Amino acid sequence: MTITNEDLAKALRPVAPPRVIEDVYTDDQHERIMGVLKRQGPWPTITAHHFDTVEELVATTSGPMREGEGPKLTLDDIATGHFRGYLAKGSTCFYPELEDCFYNEKFLDLARDYWGAAYAKPTHMLFNFCGAHHSGLNPHLDAVQFRGIRLENSPVWLANIMGKSGLFQDHIVKMAQVIAWWYRGENGTFTYWPDGPFGQPKVLEHPLWDKGVVVQNEVMFHRGDPVGRPEDRDIPGLKHRSMIGYEADRDNWAITTDGEVIRRYQPEETRLLVHWSAELYSDMEELEKSLDHSDDLTSDMIFDRLIADMKNRGVKVDQPSDPMHDSDFIRSLIATYTIAPTTDWIPKPAA
Repeated sequence: MTITNEDLAKALRPVAPPRVIEDVYTDDQHERIMGVLKRQGPWPTITAHHFDTVEELVATTSGPMREGEGPKLTLDDIATGHFRGYLAKGSTCFYPELEDCFYNEKFLDLARDYWGAAYAKPTHMLFNFCGAHHSGLNPHLDAVQFRGIRLENSPVWLANIMGKSGLFQDHIVKMAQVIAWWYRGENGTFTYWPDGPFGQPKVLEHPLWDKGVVVQNEVMFHRGDPVGRPEDRDIPGLKHRSMIGYEADRDNWAITTDGEVIRRYQPEETRLLVHWSAELYSDMEELEKSLDHSDDLTSDMIFDRLIADMKNRGVKVDQPSDPMHDSDFIRSLIATYTIAPTTDWIPKPAA
């Protein structure tokens, strides 16, 4: 049976509404996180971490590509001044001075309570960092995790197409995030659609200093809203390959493209987001199924199911020889499995 957008709208909502929390980290933990950002940079753009083509990027957001849009656009054309680094992956903390932040008893308790689950383990931790910039208004889903298809072995775009298709619901891994912000500038709020993409959005408003949410962002559309005053958001010379790093002698942050400084921010102009994730298991049976890989998906299983469903919908699609990198095939997936919020509080500019 073909899954409709109405079916997906019911599925694309979190297990519970986001829970707002205050005093997420201690001042000392925040200082140590900032110390890692300063010492270990420069840091690449968010898109540079995850995407090699425009098609892969669009597959993680909402709305289909317009006819002829893909070949004309490059990742440089849609680059934004938002940067990312990983502090932990694969349940391993990369920086010993942050182990208490990652292996965090308070966060594990919050995640278990959010799901009503018996077991939890931290999986990864990252940060997003920026100053005033133009961010995209399209909501997105975070990388959906499935048994066998995870952040460590599969591209983000594929996981999100799987999530938006509704074909793999029985294999979704339960996840929860604790997300915190530190920002005292203008705008830069967090918008989310807890009642599904056709429901009304909600906004996490200022103050955003050490404020956070407990949430399931893999199945809830959300976005970071534009940061800073509109007149301060242009960054001439910004590219997909641009980086941001701390300049100790100036005590500021500099965006560079090919080593040339194109924009600087004072510390008080910057916005930091720290994103902590955990996997949850309702009971020992579910945990053992994850550990023994007895019910894992494979890439062949995924593409066979997607292609069969597309043909069932009447979509003309050829069997790709390299589905992970076939731009035409990825565009077909985007066009087939597109669902987007229809309500917003920020009007999109006219085309």
